[in-house]
Amino acid sequence: MRRCCLNLTLLGSGFPISVAPKETGEVSGEKPMPDVEGETGTNREGEEEEDTDSMDGSGLYSLTEDGERESEGEEEEQKDDEDDDEAMEAWLGAELRDLRGPIWRAIPSLRSREIGRDSHQFVRRVCGARGLVQRLELQGRLEKHTGCVNTLHFNPSGTRLASGSDDLRVVIWDWAIRHAELEFDSGHKSNVFQAKFLPHSGDSTLAMCARDGQIRVAELSATQRCKNTKRVAQHKGAAHKLALEPDSPCSFLSAGEDAVVFGIDLRLDRPANKLVVVKEGDKKVGLYTIFVNPAKTHHFAVGGRDQYVRIYDQRKINENDNNGVLKKFCPSHLVSSESKTNITCLVYSHDGTELLASYNDEDIYLFDSNHSDGADYRRRYKGHRNNATVKGVNFYGPSSEFVVSGSDCGHIYLWDKYSARIVQFMEGDRGGVVNCLEPHPHLPGMATSGLDHDIKLWAPTAESPTGLKGLKEVMKKNKRERDEDSVRHGDQYDTQLLWFLMRHMRNRRPPRARREGTDPDTDESWSSPDSSDEEEGGPDHVQCMSS
Repeated sequence: MRRCCLNLTLLGSGFPISVAPKETGEVSGEKPMPDVEGETGTNREGEEEEDTDSMDGSGLYSLTEDGERESEGEEEEQKDDEDDDEAMEAWLGAELRDLRGPIWRAIPSLRSREIGRDSHQFVRRVCGARGLVQRLELQGRLEKHTGCVNTLHFNPSGTRLASGSDDLRVVIWDWAIRHAELEFDSGHKSNVFQAKFLPHSGDSTLAMCARDGQIRVAELSATQRCKNTKRVAQHKGAAHKLALEPDSPCSFLSAGEDAVVFGIDLRLDRPANKLVVVKEGDKKVGLYTIFVNPAKTHHFAVGGRDQYVRIYDQRKINENDNNGVLKKFCPSHLVSSESKTNITCLVYSHDGTELLASYNDEDIYLFDSNHSDGADYRRRYKGHRNNATVKGVNFYGPSSEFVVSGSDCGHIYLWDKYSARIVQFMEGDRGGVVNCLEPHPHLPGMATSGLDHDIKLWAPTAESPTGLKGLKEVMKKNKRERDEDSVRHGDQYDTQLLWFLMRHMRNRRPPRARREGTDPDTDESWSSPDSSDEEEGGPDHVQCMSS
């Protein structure tokens, strides 16, 4: 039967979405998924070739004793490989659930929209449809940076995309036409780690943080230029993440490797206020990530150089009572783990009820943020590799239907949140590592970046759903490398010790004279009194590695 192809153009996005429905009206990509590998059936051709290559006449050759021993050794090696494969299959298949049925059907949904029924829900349901997630493919690249791109952030309306890089510059893109509207020097002295539009600011205020530990704010004009950048806070270590308050155009949080969380209010003469120093017992815990609960904006979660997700309540932080922590979460098998497990990124779901955390050289875990202190995880997402960089993780879909992460293997993984099964698997950066994944706030698509110097745009325009070709082999390779690295982990130097030694050696050098013609940066008076005045907050242009 001839199949028709429907072309959808959502909200003027410029992304034509081809949907090839079946006779029943279902998106063909939402058929029941095969197992993790996405392969069905047996290789009949391969079996025939093996039969053809076999020797019929055993009298044509004789087996020596050495040959018998060699054959026995090969059999033992083959048996070991089979045992390893079985163990790997068991690990990959553990904790998975069956995929639920499709929640969106193309033909009935299009028909309802045409007659004006539930039209306001159309885009929302499309963005959360598994059939379209399985059709995501590369649309194009944004090229302007000369270093790896460490941060991506859409403005609230989704019309602009901000990116920051190791080249110390920030670019504001009209991503739909792939045009850089504005490019400016961030004012940072080392790798830019985040740049975010403050909500309800008319896209005129951009908050930034970097390896130099500075928190800066850029004021943008409507004439597509940057008026100035100001330093509003200073961490004593790298600052990897900022957390926006969803309804505030002038308040946000920052977290640094010095274990400090700053609350920053741009309405104040001295904007930075130290909210808490994160500790486990008497030991400070350097931070890589922070996120504000979108439903309870006085709650925020942090993660960093240990295995605990910590939640704080800004209204009642008392460091003398449990170090100010409201509650902590950790996978039960990592609580007493001797491995140096870190949390590289965490995010709340759209309604704040769930919390997603990505662990280095481990998996991704989903927690119920409403559970009591010490509760175990609800879901576990496997297959990727998080080792080489401070890697991000995110929810995808208007109701957080999917989990998305990059990987050291250069691929992008999307898991169905409920079943923990991989439903999309795409080749990302040629440089080998994908770090940032930023879903569009209103359309089915996302932007990603990593060690490559470009930004990649993805949309569901593929004619047929993914076959997940080669997925199982990549997952097995990631797991084996992770296990091998865990064995060698004890021989590695502690990165914090190396960082301390580098700072100590640099401080022993005579201070470098200011370059002629540079401004003294009078806005530095906004910094916290214990800030460091080093010209460099860390080794310049280290490719996104955790310091």
